[in-house]
Amino acid sequence: MFAHFLLLLLSFASAFSPSASRTAPYVMRISCGARENAHTLPTNTLWFKDFAYTGGVPANATTPSFISPHLKTLRYFPLSEGPENCYIINRVPKGHYSVRVFFGLVKEPSFDSEPLFDVSLEGTQMYSLRSGWSNSDNEQVFVEALVFLKDGSVSLCFHSTGHGDPAILSIEILQVDDKAYNFGPKWDQGIILRTAKRVSCGAKKSEFDVDYSGDRWGGDRFWGSLSTFGQNSDHPLSVETSIKQASKSPNFYPEGLYQSALVSTDNQPDLEYSLDVDPNRKYSIWLHFAEIDQSVTGVGQRIFDILINGDIAFQDVDIVKMSGGLFTALVLNKTVAVNGRTLTITMQPTKGNHAIISAIEVFEVLLAESKTLSDEVRALQKLKSALGLPVRLGWNGDPCVPQQHPWSGADCLFDSSIHKWVIDGLGLDNQGLRGFLPNDISQLRHLQSINLSGNRIRGAIPPSLGSIAGLEILDLSYNSFNGSIPESLGQLMSLRKLSLNGNSLSGRVPSALGGRLLHRASFKCLCGIPGLRTCGPQLSVGAKIGIALGAGVALLLLVICSICWCKRRENILRAQRIAAAREAPYAKARTHFTREVQMGRGRTAAENGPSLLS
Repeated sequence: MFAHFLLLLLSFASAFSPSASRTAPYVMRISCGARENAHTLPTNTLWFKDFAYTGGVPANATTPSFISPHLKTLRYFPLSEGPENCYIINRVPKGHYSVRVFFGLVKEPSFDSEPLFDVSLEGTQMYSLRSGWSNSDNEQVFVEALVFLKDGSVSLCFHSTGHGDPAILSIEILQVDDKAYNFGPKWDQGIILRTAKRVSCGAKKSEFDVDYSGDRWGGDRFWGSLSTFGQNSDHPLSVETSIKQASKSPNFYPEGLYQSALVSTDNQPDLEYSLDVDPNRKYSIWLHFAEIDQSVTGVGQRIFDILINGDIAFQDVDIVKMSGGLFTALVLNKTVAVNGRTLTITMQPTKGNHAIISAIEVFEVLLAESKTLSDEVRALQKLKSALGLPVRLGWNGDPCVPQQHPWSGADCLFDSSIHKWVIDGLGLDNQGLRGFLPNDISQLRHLQSINLSGNRIRGAIPPSLGSIAGLEILDLSYNSFNGSIPESLGQLMSLRKLSLNGNSLSGRVPSALGGRLLHRASFKCLCGIPGLRTCGPQLSVGAKIGIALGAGVALLLLVICSICWCKRRENILRAQRIAAAREAPYAKARTHFTREVQMGRGRTAAENGPSLLS
């Protein structure tokens, strides 16, 4: 009875635990280049096949590190397919996510060097691969960042830098708690946290959260093992004792993280950890502690200061006092600006001879780029399709961000009134374009300059161009445009230069344009402005419609009359045939009688026999 009551009590408690009271987090893992779903050991992790997300070329993969997922394929992006290539993953629920990308090497003899390229997340460049990354067993073989996704999709782009083709082994999108890694005011507004370093101090081997049996809401973080900060400066310590207050909301750190630590020595009382970083950036630092040293039995026996680059960040840290007891997790966070290239964390004992630490996390704080106005991005994509834009130009992802990699041929301008990027120029001259110019170009309403000269664009000039009020330069020369110049172009009051020569245009030039806009132009089929031939009478639109309708009615009447005449003639001929058929027997009889009479008149008396009259 007691056992049954205890089981019921445990079930009740587990039902109200933080992890049991919520649904499972969203998880999407993609094995790049794979044609079938895959599973990896030892956790039997599911990786979805790579299908319809992006372009590029699938290939066999070489995994550069033991921490890389053991997948057989990857996807690489030749420069011939454009300098930017992106994965756009849709139907991602709104929330907070850890996004991780593992890099790979193409398993072919012709690919004998590691590629170096840039990676952007949601339009913000977050990482540049450094030489030697493929020979590392740490964070260099992947990039990871925390980001809030609010529009139902995630965009990951890979930008060529001229040092090999980007090659991607896998992508992970793992939902975490909405309040995870809250480091201060407005931390969830336009901020991306890129993982710079994450180490488990004193651990014997590197592990992921899943290896620690960590909570799935933790994001399956990778913890690199760090056996020492420096020779003779510390010694590792580990226990199997349960740790309190570890795996709790919102960060859900694994308990095993706090069962190992590094402790300073008598020869070197200070613990000091240094990390190479990019200068002039902000970094958010998370320090993990638990008092697992059996020589410390209570409050006040181990107290130390924590300095970051020489400045005191935390003073008089007493782990037992601040955490609430022995074998209890404590997490401290500090965000600092770093001007140099080194981040140094120092723990200086002030009471007791030694300092202790369990783990360290360092994140680079990135300000998320403002994106391009969505209407203009869609308009550019339609323009790309209609013009048959060459693959080498790319035009994938966002046209204006990251600012280090804008689209070729699209000029960007930041509109501070709406905090969005807009397109203010198109320069696609002499690019071999062969399509047509769509009406959707008018959605690029911030355009000031359009240069599409020297291509083979066909069809009519879209009248919608006249609605781009700020257009100053329009160069469509030396293409295959036909038809007339739209009257709407006369509404472009800001237009300073119009080049239309070298096309097959005809008809009247809108008088509002004026001859001054047609520099060095020769139009044999155009008329209506000084320098061109005089146009004949011009009909209004209504008159043209009336004439067309009249011509249509006349044609219809002509067809009807022709049909009636044919029917009448057919009826006459039919009647004549019927009449002829009816008179045929009588005509034959008369013919025989006449013949006989004619034969009788020609006989002699002897032939007619004796006469009966005397």
